Amino acid sequence: MFANWRAGAALLLISLGWLTPAQAVDIQRWQTAHGAKVLFVASHDNPLLDVRVDFDAGNRRDSADKPGVSDLTLTLLDAGTDALSEEAIKARLADLAAQLSGSSDIERAGVGLRTLSDPAQREPALALLADMLARPSFPAALLAREKAQMLTALREAEDDPAGRGERALRRLMYGAHPYALSARINADSVRRISRDDVLRFWRAHYTARRAVVSLVGDISRADAERIAEQLTARLPAGADALKPIPPVSAPAQGGREQLLHSGTQTHLFLGMPVLRRDDPDYFPLLVGNYVLGGGGFDSRLMKEVRDKRGLTYGVSSHFSPMEQAGEFEIALSTRNAQADTALKVVEDTIAQFIAEGPSEDELAQAKRHIIGGFPLRLDSNLKLMGYVSMLGQYDLPNEWLNRYPDKVAAVTLAQVRDAWKRRLSLAALSQVRVGPKPAP
Repeated sequence: MFANWRAGAALLLISLGWLTPAQAVDIQRWQTAHGAKVLFVASHDNPLLDVRVDFDAGNRRDSADKPGVSDLTLTLLDAGTDALSEEAIKARLADLAAQLSGSSDIERAGVGLRTLSDPAQREPALALLADMLARPSFPAALLAREKAQMLTALREAEDDPAGRGERALRRLMYGAHPYALSARINADSVRRISRDDVLRFWRAHYTARRAVVSLVGDISRADAERIAEQLTARLPAGADALKPIPPVSAPAQGGREQLLHSGTQTHLFLGMPVLRRDDPDYFPLLVGNYVLGGGGFDSRLMKEVRDKRGLTYGVSSHFSPMEQAGEFEIALSTRNAQADTALKVVEDTIAQFIAEGPSEDELAQAKRHIIGGFPLRLDSNLKLMGYVSMLGQYDLPNEWLNRYPDKVAAVTLAQVRDAWKRRLSLAALSQVRVGPKPAP
């Protein structure tokens, strides 16, 4: 089973732009003969190659009656091929000093390989990855094992108030939309999943036309072209087109849900669908969120709820951009007796921020920190890989990454205030409360 992936000087950076043409990440793009997208960055500092093959095969592609098939399909890719057992795959990877990993989320699922770039280790490792993608055997006995482990994880999740709250909030925010399917996985749906379900999902979604191959490492362009063809040429044909993901409409009035949980802490979650990856308000919303709740101890929420009133150890907000409107979420926990007070402070802080936006000083600080910290997001091949594969998944141009700091630097106070007033509303935020029932 896969290990999971589950990423004064600042002022100068603002004025000069973060990346000069010589420093910009050189991302090369093309398509394979079978229609797979390929993104390649040559990096010769270390004798390593990192490869990711991602597919439009996340939880949003599950069927409504059997959510969980997508997760099981990915998990079983390394459980055996037509020629090798699970144990044989593990042994071969160990012999080659190669690392295999898998990741799935709402929108995509994929497999990653890290190997030495020397052809003696690289070529057999890539051949193994190609076989796993194109010839998985999905052994019935191992499917039963993975289903049992998933059922155990679901039972354990019922004792996790934070996890329960997150799933409930997603169901409130997205209702019957495919983005809620990951929060609707339950014991009954897992028990109903058969090997045929897994096979059908693999054939429909793990196709070359729906693949994004990302390569970062110590190889040439010619090597990258050959590797991309090798990894995708034998994938299923996948003749049928996938249904487009429908837009998400944020309701005028958010939902409310109380989940009972014993303990000394009440967990509070607020959220609504807001942000797309290609959203024209992306940067004003991003920079504004740093001020509101994304900037750690610098954020308004931390100052109001923790520093001034001592109502929590931590409170934060974040955006999760997706193809359609991804979530804006605020989360915190507090002592049971203080839950109402903490919620009121959070609501007041949000309402004030939506109405007034940040101050000039807050905006300047947010931009300095975002831009100053950006190089750290790209300081390793694996971190860069995450961005490169994201560009491929959402068809974003290379300039999205190379001009990211400049886009942040260009955000104005008027843009932040306008975007937050138009796109967010306190009334539209759904709320989930996990803890003892509030006193009448």
